[in-house]
Amino acid sequence: MVKHVKEDEAREHRIAMEAVVDAYDEIERAMGWYYYLEGKLVVPFKARCKSRRAISPLKVGQVVDVLGMAPEEECESEMFVMISHADDSLAVPLAQLESMSKNQDTKEAVGDWHYWLAQGYQF
Repeated sequence: MVKHVKEDEAREHRIAMEAVVDAYDEIERAMGWYYYLEGKLVVPFKARCKSRRAISPLKVGQVVDVLGMAPEEECESEMFVMISHADDSLAVPLAQLESMSKNQDTKEAVGDWHYWLAQGYQF
């Protein structure tokens, strides 16, 4: 179930002008988000798992190192980031993670993605 949050005008404007600007279809919106996040996330950074997902091995409360965005083709329907996992790297949904970064751009960008989802927006 999608829970809607109170509209945030500054966030709405930033998303419209930086993430999905000039995006006319689902793929363009997905790639707009991809490049917005790729440009704003200062990696590596620590993140905490905030929700369980059947497609991810992470447990709620688990802290991981985010290494960067997953490959573009993995992000056509949802935004995924690469994390360190068992001496390798693994793509997990960004929606599952809460940024622990002290970097303002990173916190803002992750927050923008969470806001977008909470508003029920889709590609």
